[in-house]
Amino acid sequence: MPIRACLFDLGNVLVFFSHDRMVNNMAAVSGADPRDIRRFLFDAGFQNAIETGQVTEDEFHRQFEAHTGTRVSADALDRAVGDIFELNAAMLPLLDELRTAGVRLVLLSNTCRSHIRFVRRTWDILDRFDALTTSWETGAMKPDARIYESALIQADCPASDCFYTDDIEDYVAAARSHGIQAHVFRDASTTRRILHKLGLPVTWPVCDRTSE
Repeated sequence: MPIRACLFDLGNVLVFFSHDRMVNNMAAVSGADPRDIRRFLFDAGFQNAIETGQVTEDEFHRQFEAHTGTRVSADALDRAVGDIFELNAAMLPLLDELRTAGVRLVLLSNTCRSHIRFVRRTWDILDRFDALTTSWETGAMKPDARIYESALIQADCPASDCFYTDDIEDYVAAARSHGIQAHVFRDASTTRRILHKLGLPVTWPVCDRTSE
């Protein structure tokens, strides 16, 4: 069967991100020690908690101040958490070609409101998508089966008719266990080659035309 829906991860696929940048941003706006911030986010589990909707943004803000002994405005903290991305511009033409071909586009990402809000505010890449499946809305993070099941509902077609790419091999393996045609993300050109071979009408990478 032809591919009818393409599912894409967000981080390190559509946009590049840095947890170090997030820690430094949060330290800059709050005056907190970066080591305390890392303990709050990763050791105490608040990064996962905010990305699965287990805590609200207000609670995340309150707990951050309590854990670090600092005071920071909610807006400043939100900007610090969100401003960790750089656009992978090479993906834009590919998404546009898929949309023109009538392929349904679905985001499948472990992420939080602050990250989606920053990406939407900064670029129009998410405007190309028909649906967003996020961990904070689903209440589950990849590789939990629930987030893939939610994405397949959004894809509105059988798993075998879906393509998915993610930079993390374990998440790709989990997608394959659901019957999705999944591949580890390397770069936009590699994704183009894969989609072309799967029968989608996307342009073969210019640098590879001699091997077509």
